[in-house]
Amino acid sequence: MPVITVTQINKYIGSILKGDRNLQGVMVKGEISNFTLHWKSGHMYFTLKDSESAVKCVMFASAAARLRFAPEDGMSVICRGSINVFERDGAYQLYVNDILPEGAGAAGVALEQLKKKLAKEGIFAPEHKRPVPYMPKKIGAVTSLSGAAVRDIINVLSRRYPLCEVYAVNALVQGEGAPDSICQGILRAEAAGCDVIIVGRGGGSSEDLSAFNTEKVAYAVYNCKVPVISAVGHETDISIADMAADLRAPTPSAAAELAAPDISTFYEKIDMLQRRAERSAFAALDRAADRFTVLNAKLAAQSPENRMKLSGERLSALEKRNSAAFQRYMERLSSQLSERIGRLESLSPLKVLSRGYSLVYSGDRLLSSTDGISVGDTVDIRFGKGTASAEIKEVHEEKQNGGI
Repeated sequence: MPVITVTQINKYIGSILKGDRNLQGVMVKGEISNFTLHWKSGHMYFTLKDSESAVKCVMFASAAARLRFAPEDGMSVICRGSINVFERDGAYQLYVNDILPEGAGAAGVALEQLKKKLAKEGIFAPEHKRPVPYMPKKIGAVTSLSGAAVRDIINVLSRRYPLCEVYAVNALVQGEGAPDSICQGILRAEAAGCDVIIVGRGGGSSEDLSAFNTEKVAYAVYNCKVPVISAVGHETDISIADMAADLRAPTPSAAAELAAPDISTFYEKIDMLQRRAERSAFAALDRAADRFTVLNAKLAAQSPENRMKLSGERLSALEKRNSAAFQRYMERLSSQLSERIGRLESLSPLKVLSRGYSLVYSGDRLLSSTDGISVGDTVDIRFGKGTASAEIKEVHEEKQNGGI
């Protein structure tokens, strides 16, 4: 038997495996482990295992680019490919052309993976949700202008809130070019100065709604500078656009109701405010009337006429008081005068004269003795009633013992 090299034997085994039609286009089920994505080449390397065995797998970048989801460790999948030998290591492995998630479609797995990715980036975070303006002047509607959704939005807004302008932007809502068309429509509505934008379509199958489950649309909604209401028109499932939007509505009609208030509530509020204003006005008038009465009374009290009247009354009172005081004062003086007159009268010489005594004057000098007079002098004598003149005939000196 000839001697062969390792390379020759590996190539020989490889040719046998390639020639076995049972090992070409094989479908192998198992769980992914040791998954590695070579970032530079784009190739994927992993192990596919079950409870008893394992096989190494490789998926080249050309095939990996067609996957709609990202394989992960622990994922149960079905791999389609061919068995061949990796000659360098002398190991056989499964060269994978396609991977299908077991028990779920690739689209479903891809959707869940995209949701996790966007959630991790904060696209769905509640703190990023913006409130819808209460009274928008311009409402954008990004949807197909040939569908029923735009008619429903216009009808609802015309009935509920005719004060606003509806800016409708035509966009593809299904098909290959739908995601780009929706993103461009959002940018157009934003550039047109809309205060809030409704993005959506009527109902449809999951395939029809797939444009609203794309990363492009999610970022367009998230990065929009004005609030976005998602109205994709399905109840059972929530799309990525719903999760990224500031507000979700089950239908385009419901989105229109959320985008603007009902004008009838304005009329009710206006009536209520009018009634409140009337009550406030009447109450203010009543308060003003009461205050006017008080101020009028104060003004009347402070008027010159009233002040003159009060001054006159005070003057009259003062006059009466002064008159009474003067009268009392005069009576007191009169009483004092009478008392003093009485006292003077009691001390007056005239009283003595009335009892038989008399006063003798030599000129103006009252004589109390014979000193200073001589015989022949004339003296005046005053009696109690009347006077007389006399000539001195004799002068007698008073002796020391009181005799004459």
